[in-house]
Amino acid sequence: MKVLGERRTLRKLRYLISVFNAFAARVGKTSLIMSLVSEEFPEEVPPRAEEITIPADVTPERVPTHIVDYSGKDYTIPLFRWIPLINERTDKDSRLPLILVGNKSDLVEYSSMETILPIMNQYTEIETCVECSAKNLKNISELFYYAQKAVLHPTGPLYCPEEKEMKPACIKALTRIFRISDQDNDGTLNDAELNFFQRICFNTPLAPQALEDVKNVVRKNLSDGVADNGLTLKGFLFLHTLFIQRGRHETTWTVLRRFGYDDDLELTPEYLFPPLKIPPDCTTELNHHAYLFLQSIFDKHDLDRDCALSPDELKDLFKVFPYMPWGPDVNNTVCTNERGWITYQGFLSQWTLTTYLDVQRCLEYLGYLGYSILAEQESQASAITVTRDKKIDLQKKQTQRNVFRCNVVGMKGCGKSGVLQALLGRNLIRQRQIRAEHKSYYAINTVYVYGQEKYLLLHDVSDSEFLTDAETICDAVCLVYDVSNPKSFEYCARIFKQHFMDSRIPCLVVAAKSDLHEVRQEYSISPAEFCKKHKMPPPQAFTCNTVDVPSKDIFVKLTTMAMYPHARLRCMCACNRCTFCICQNFLNSDLLQSVKNKLFTAVLNRLRPYIDELGAMLLADEESSIMQQVHAVNSVEDSIFMESSLGPRLLEDRHVTQADLKSSTFWLRASFGATVFAVLGFAMYKALLKQR
Repeated sequence: MKVLGERRTLRKLRYLISVFNAFAARVGKTSLIMSLVSEEFPEEVPPRAEEITIPADVTPERVPTHIVDYSGKDYTIPLFRWIPLINERTDKDSRLPLILVGNKSDLVEYSSMETILPIMNQYTEIETCVECSAKNLKNISELFYYAQKAVLHPTGPLYCPEEKEMKPACIKALTRIFRISDQDNDGTLNDAELNFFQRICFNTPLAPQALEDVKNVVRKNLSDGVADNGLTLKGFLFLHTLFIQRGRHETTWTVLRRFGYDDDLELTPEYLFPPLKIPPDCTTELNHHAYLFLQSIFDKHDLDRDCALSPDELKDLFKVFPYMPWGPDVNNTVCTNERGWITYQGFLSQWTLTTYLDVQRCLEYLGYLGYSILAEQESQASAITVTRDKKIDLQKKQTQRNVFRCNVVGMKGCGKSGVLQALLGRNLIRQRQIRAEHKSYYAINTVYVYGQEKYLLLHDVSDSEFLTDAETICDAVCLVYDVSNPKSFEYCARIFKQHFMDSRIPCLVVAAKSDLHEVRQEYSISPAEFCKKHKMPPPQAFTCNTVDVPSKDIFVKLTTMAMYPHARLRCMCACNRCTFCICQNFLNSDLLQSVKNKLFTAVLNRLRPYIDELGAMLLADEESSIMQQVHAVNSVEDSIFMESSLGPRLLEDRHVTQADLKSSTFWLRASFGATVFAVLGFAMYKALLKQR
């Protein structure tokens, strides 16, 4: 960006100086160049000076300047005809600024400014006028400084001298800057916001007295320029108009360029689309800092604090955009409240979706919101996390990603849209309120898997006979068929065999519309047998025809399968190949059951004499105690059993004692059995690994 800017500046400065020297002979243009270079007046002046480049480090604006002398014909054209002639040779879109220089001021004792001012007022292309003397070295450096300044900080794009006000493009750009800087969205810039603005634009804060002086100037000239001790939009625009009128164009240009604007007051591609390298098989996500920034943007515009953005609030949020980026389909892509307004979770979900599907557009949108300025980052690329290659996740059997894509496949009318809307918590009644032209083929929401919040992105792919390569790129596949349509499952089976049977993408079959009568599918085998044959989980019954929010079980399962494609869910697995199935088969094997039974019998027989002896001792003690109190018991037996229920308590005491004994025996057996089982299990596991 800096290199391009310097090249553009070189071209403009080169043309500027050439034009400046083009239409007059023997006025001292060559002497001016030579006096600048040698810092002394040349006694002998050549017909034409050589081209020179002034290095950036010796110029006030820190840009290189290329100076070209022009030796043309001897034009005898009056001054008031120079400008139209120059304009005829200038591209209308380039808007090259001009400066008028009155040389040889050492030969006269008066100023020619009074003669020049009417010409400057007539031709707005003239940025400034300066009198100088190559012989006395008067204003030589200033001349070329003004030339640089006229190129770097031109007045033309900002201000209309005839109307004595800023041009619409400049007002539009400064209005966007004001809205971005108004971080609490109260319509004014308070002292903290003004100081932040000053610091990010000029690298220095304003002293409290300086802030008051600025506001006093605005108050003096504009009745509604200051409100609640804060600078209003009108006051902000007035200040920049004042800067331009007083010749301090660089102040306004510094602000504009800090917020990404070029010489034509358009946001530069370098600002909107910073470089971001994304290797193959990697995805893009927003990082923690980006979510915090978006949270602040949401809070800034949620004026009624209902955790949802009304249409007016959403429109106000996007006023810093040159166009409305979200259409009505977004309301059917993310979560909304009962009134159809995008909620806080839906707001973040839509940004997550944009980042995943089109990261360049996300960078553009963050640029419009001023992310790099408000977050004080080099560019909005710092808001993006590029995930590692999916192959590495499979090798390490773990992932650091937070967004997972699931393609929803099924024939037309099978209930795919219902699955998408169910992810957003909408039952069939709410789904019927969606207009056909506002239908969305995406849905995204958060799902909790093992206590972790993840984003599940559902994509309703086409129902054509074949899927494109792009439609097969995903983390999981949801094959949807209608239980009431006998021809529905055949499409899912065909698509699975064509695209996913030999892939490592986990698939889940969903039996949609399970509230309807289930019919036999016109396929060679049933959906359950098909899933078992291809080592998939059994079909999952699903319906969105519910009174409340539809069940989210299938979404948790899909997200879990996408997170752990190398493993299988415990409640679904029947592959007989994964670690879980091997361990289950080993635990249920006849050999292990036989060893377990023999060990249990041996331990029990070993401990039985001790158990019997201990039981006999406890029983004898209890019987002796009862015999000693038999008369007392007999005399009050009825009252005891009727009033205090002592009899059951005695039986309970006896029962507790025996239970404690059995519990101790059980834990002894369990500890010993667990130890033996662990040793045998580890040995068997090592043997299986060695065989594989």
